[in-house]
Amino acid sequence: MSVDKASLFRSLPAVDRLVRETARRPEVGGISRPRLAAVAREVLAAERRRLLAGGAADGAPLVDRVVGAVARAGRFSLREVVNATGVVLHTNLGRAPLSEAAIARLTSIAAGYSNLELTLESKERGSRYSHVKGLLQRLTGAESALVVNNNAAAVLLALETLARGREVVVSRGELIEIGGEFRIPDIMARSGATLREVGTTNRTHLRDYAEAIGPGTALLLKVHTSNYRVVGFTAEVTSRELVALGRDRGVPVMEDLGSGSLLDLRRWGFPYEPTVPEVVGAGVDLVMFSADKLLGGPQAGIVVGRQPLVARLEKNPINRALRIDKLTIAALEATLDAYDAGHAQDTIPALRLLTEPLVAVRRRARQVLARLGSEVRERTAAAIVDDHAQVGGGALPTVQLPTAALALGATPEAARALDEQLRRGNPAVIGRIADDRLLLDCRTVFPSQVFALAAAVTSAVLSA
Repeated sequence: MSVDKASLFRSLPAVDRLVRETARRPEVGGISRPRLAAVAREVLAAERRRLLAGGAADGAPLVDRVVGAVARAGRFSLREVVNATGVVLHTNLGRAPLSEAAIARLTSIAAGYSNLELTLESKERGSRYSHVKGLLQRLTGAESALVVNNNAAAVLLALETLARGREVVVSRGELIEIGGEFRIPDIMARSGATLREVGTTNRTHLRDYAEAIGPGTALLLKVHTSNYRVVGFTAEVTSRELVALGRDRGVPVMEDLGSGSLLDLRRWGFPYEPTVPEVVGAGVDLVMFSADKLLGGPQAGIVVGRQPLVARLEKNPINRALRIDKLTIAALEATLDAYDAGHAQDTIPALRLLTEPLVAVRRRARQVLARLGSEVRERTAAAIVDDHAQVGGGALPTVQLPTAALALGATPEAARALDEQLRRGNPAVIGRIADDRLLLDCRTVFPSQVFALAAAVTSAVLSA
């Protein structure tokens, strides 16, 4: 190391000194000393690397760099974002936003104690599932219900309980992979069950299932291909047909609906999808689906079906590792109550976003545009464009929701730079790049976020 570089290194402050100087700045109020120290170490390490590489002197004081890094990261890592992607059930952005009723219940239950597992009448230990079981029975028509932490867990629990060491018959066309490379064959292997594939990718017949049933058959499994579609020369067995075969041969039928819905969405122009009550009504012995997709609730996996089978799942020791906590139960109970009361479509945000008329989405896009100053509109060549949004969450993959978006970016480079700037803002704004422009899709922007979105765009453009 040269004398000059050694001198520069010695001139760098100690971590403690840099933290003391940073802590005096009002911008970092509320940030803990350990957090400031961690960021200070990162800034000093970056400065040493820069000096070793022969970089030119950076004019920004080290304190300013620490303050800037803390401000960009925020106090908490998990924070609110404005979803302007147009994907309603965006897995990476937390899927379904909760209703006001669910949020109120969360706040109430989280703030103190609750009768989570206490029967108030007898003062004896009760079941945490009792708070939602009755609602699920009424809404689905099933004999019993159980809730675990997600739908993959529900499938795993059912397979391990009912089919460990035995065969499960599944159509090759239903061996799906969901997000994160989580595959049905992998789940089955982990459960200890043996996969018995029947049919082909595009065509499976009832006789294929019938010929596969033997002494070692534990379940007939139907998996809803919620995240893709096979079209053309196809054939599949209906739930009702599979149930009839299962009854005749003494084999239970289980169906994984993925993103199950309690409502028939055709009234809002969506293509036909089997609802949970419909599948239960077809006689399927066990039905499982996600609570945080089309249902519009918190993350959870719901199992409904015949009481003896659900009871076996509940008694499995693995269920304790998968059980839901009081916050999930509070939010789920409020979500299910909206369906029970008949006002789910008006009060559950995911359903509102999915079914909102295009005219209302366009109106919101115009409101955002109107709140951008003339300079911002000119610099970004701002315009409202019609486009298509998505349901997301692996649900209804062929559905394209008509939408209106704010298109920004006079050049491809400007669009990408603005996209990055908005993601670094507070609140962060997540849009999508299409046709070399940044689109801020207003189908997934709440009316209450119009001012914040316009302010975020204005700040990002004028600070560039």
